[in-house]
Amino acid sequence: MPVLGLKLDDRDIAILAILQTEGRITKAALAQRVNLSPTPCWERLKRLEQAGIIESYEARLSLKAFGALSIILVEVELDSHRAEDFDRFEVAVQSYPEILECWAVGGGLDYILKIVTKDVDHYQRLIDHMLEANIGLRRYFTYVVTKPVKSTAALPLDKLF
Repeated sequence: MPVLGLKLDDRDIAILAILQTEGRITKAALAQRVNLSPTPCWERLKRLEQAGIIESYEARLSLKAFGALSIILVEVELDSHRAEDFDRFEVAVQSYPEILECWAVGGGLDYILKIVTKDVDHYQRLIDHMLEANIGLRRYFTYVVTKPVKSTAALPLDKLF
């Protein structure tokens, strides 16, 4: 299966599947799990990193550990739909650390944002700032998450290949 120009085999897929959920696994343990010796496993891992298939290794923090945080999903519509308007909004979004994710979407909206703040009041101040910043935000619709049901960053590799 070609991904970013690389032909991936079953061992590459196994390496990726393991790393998605066990990013701190030792190289020796990873090699053992995919039935390779350490050197070929390390070479595969480097090849996957260099190709950009593995973007980073990071810790996933528990939001519960930080107390009562607000997770808010926001649908955004821009004033205008020229390329420079989209660019201006996308550049501006990068400057707000509370915005964890931003997706450009098709349909009746332009973007969907995932925002985490300490409370709804902080969220409203963030939105007010975005409105005053003249980044093209015309309309927004707010959805406060009342209970996370499922959250994963792991791709279902066994269903994709």
